Amino acid sequence: MRAELESDPKDLQTTQNKSTKSPKQPSFFPLDEDKGLNNAGDFRSKDCIELLKLADIVVTNPPFSLFREYVAQLVEYGEKKKKESGKELNFVILGNQNAITYKEIFKLIKENKLWLGRTLSYAAFKVPNYYEERSNRFWIDENGQKWRSFGNICWFTNLTHKKRNEILETIASYKKNPEQYPKYDNYDAINVDKTIEIPLDYDGIMGVPITFLDKHNPKQFEIVALGIVGSVDFTCNKKMEILDKFGNSTGKFTFNAKGTLYRKFNPHTDKTPAFKDCESGELYSSIYARILIRKIAEVDELRKLEFEKM
Repeated sequence: MRAELESDPKDLQTTQNKSTKSPKQPSFFPLDEDKGLNNAGDFRSKDCIELLKLADIVVTNPPFSLFREYVAQLVEYGEKKKKESGKELNFVILGNQNAITYKEIFKLIKENKLWLGRTLSYAAFKVPNYYEERSNRFWIDENGQKWRSFGNICWFTNLTHKKRNEILETIASYKKNPEQYPKYDNYDAINVDKTIEIPLDYDGIMGVPITFLDKHNPKQFEIVALGIVGSVDFTCNKKMEILDKFGNSTGKFTFNAKGTLYRKFNPHTDKTPAFKDCESGELYSSIYARILIRKIAEVDELRKLEFEKM
């Protein structure tokens, strides 16, 4: 494998002092494997780490199965770079949307060390002409170029962008429609099914879909926790029977709805219950992954700050 750079990471100082090459005419050098490991081009190899040490911005599509490890490496060498030179190591990387729920990744999101890029749940890319046509997420443009897209991919970055400062405004109201926002049985928070339904007149903790992060303004909302065991302390620990997709008994049991937030089953809005309390027989609905947030600033306050900066 080969990497393209203006300088050779194996002899950086010499290159910086002597190189007269134009940035438009980069040099090439081989990415060798570590002895006996057959890992040329692996982000964990010595040569790739040397490249990383030179970088100011990393833009890549890391292996999703090693996403935690790759981000940990970026954070580690970013901290070293900041300590040694005072400069930031910025990155823009592709990842699966579900990576938001990884405890190692969510911790960085909560600490405002990592956030989502400008687009969520959509990534389009060109494919070769020999690529087999698909029935979905595939098209051919007016020039005959074949394209594919993924619907669960997003950008993760630590570069600030305009969208991150946009103020979320909704017309939803908790005071007018409290029945729309049921409380969880095992945590003191209300459930919100869609970002556009976040009630801006509610000051307590709210459980919102992970897609909320696409609209998250850290000046407007505080991220409290991820709504799973290990991230929050549940207020109760009920033993429940797991029900099948038709709401029938399975003979299998769990505690706290498999360690997630849950609420009482509503026959008017829910298709079927997912769990049944072993003691009371109460039925409960399963909740998709939730991020717990709290409003920390009113829209008017943020608008005033924006105006003052103009």
